[in-house]
Amino acid sequence: MFNESKASQQLRKLEKHLQQENPILSEVVQNFRELDRISRRLGFFEREQSHATATPWWPLISILGIYSAGKSSFINSLLQYDLQAVGIQAVDDKFSVICFSREKKPRVLPGLALDADPRFPLYRISQAIDEVAEGEHIDAYLQLKTCPSEKLRGKILIDSPGFDADAQRTSTLRITDHIIDLSDLVLVFFDARHPESGSMRDTLEHLVKATINRRDSNKFLYILNQIDVTAKEDNLEEVFAAWQRALAQYGLTAGCSYAIYNLDAAVPFEDQDVRERFEAKRRADMEAINNRIEQVGVERAYRIIGMLEQTARMLKNEVVPLLQRFIESWRRKVLWVEGGLLAALVALFFTLTIWGGYWQGLSLNLPFAQLFTHHPYLRYALIAVLLMAAGWTHLRIRRWAARKTTAKLIKEVRNENHRENYNRAFRRNSRWWRSLLFPQPAGWTGRTAAILDRILDDGNAYIQKLNDLYTNPSGADAVESSNAGHDAAGSIPVDTANWPDKPQST
Repeated sequence: MFNESKASQQLRKLEKHLQQENPILSEVVQNFRELDRISRRLGFFEREQSHATATPWWPLISILGIYSAGKSSFINSLLQYDLQAVGIQAVDDKFSVICFSREKKPRVLPGLALDADPRFPLYRISQAIDEVAEGEHIDAYLQLKTCPSEKLRGKILIDSPGFDADAQRTSTLRITDHIIDLSDLVLVFFDARHPESGSMRDTLEHLVKATINRRDSNKFLYILNQIDVTAKEDNLEEVFAAWQRALAQYGLTAGCSYAIYNLDAAVPFEDQDVRERFEAKRRADMEAINNRIEQVGVERAYRIIGMLEQTARMLKNEVVPLLQRFIESWRRKVLWVEGGLLAALVALFFTLTIWGGYWQGLSLNLPFAQLFTHHPYLRYALIAVLLMAAGWTHLRIRRWAARKTTAKLIKEVRNENHRENYNRAFRRNSRWWRSLLFPQPAGWTGRTAAILDRILDDGNAYIQKLNDLYTNPSGADAVESSNAGHDAAGSIPVDTANWPDKPQST
């Protein structure tokens, strides 16, 4: 396609992929394309920006916790594939983004593969890393792993390095916070061998205390892993209670907490009754965890539609009103300054001519006036010079007023990531060809407002379509409706093997 932007290419590929996997979200891509066009007309976006890249389109599950908490073993068991290296000490010191591939052999790709592809989480994360760790390469923090496990199809996992290692590195914490914000589900692992030790202090501080007041705190699952080590003492309840008390000290008095262990690596159970009791606990908690994991596809679909509505409302209720305030304030400054300057010039003219004695009653007799009367070209030249001076002065006043107004209004923008966008939109609306007579922002018309209203209506319609897939208030054909919902809008496969321009393995 001729002169197609990279952002447009990505949306076209995404839309094509979703047409087969999730037709509802494929329609949502079209709405995001409309929002991008509106943002570019307003000057809020440049050519390569897109609202659709603000969040991953694939369900994202993050697995965080301390070293030796059994995260890697849990991932291997979940995928039914030996992907992650297992060890007591630190095995992997990078964040690993794990996605499905049809290739039989798993691959390890550099962090650049994530940073440059908007379809993945952590897109352009290198900018955030550079802010806190200037000069450090993204490959030191991130890597992409592909895996042929069918259990991974339609999901993306992020495995963190042991959280307490290098806990003071600001860049590591920044990535962790970014991952938490993007995730649909966050599994926080603890080691049952040390339920009250200081080894989990940093985990409690950052992953419990800092998250309990979040609006999306229900996406956090707290997991006490490797509880089989308590089998000989037969004190599972005591260990679990001690761990919950440690969580409660950091404010977590309610929520989803589980106790599990890896069957393949479990310590021998000498007492059959103890074994049955432990396995019953593990079976119930693993079932609950797996149910939440299977629901992330559904939750992600609702979240993307919610992001569509949020973006449309942001443009209508935040961006456009702030641009209108900018234009009004900018126009007022220009008119007041030019009016004051004109009044000063008129006062100066009368002062000088009266002081010079050029007034005879109400008649003004200026020297050299006859020269301009007898030589019209001099008169035209003088008019041209005056017009050029007036135009130059007008442009300088416009620029000054724009800088003053921008500096004042940009402080009201809470989202720092949007400040450059507002700066760009302000500049677009104060260009030299923009007349002071136009009170509306560039690109904002009644038709544009109608498009945003329609997109908001479309968002409600998409929610209803998802509800039709996943709910059935009438109770009719419940089984058939449930199966249809799972097939039509459940998980979204991520097939890196067939993606164009896939990075080569390291």
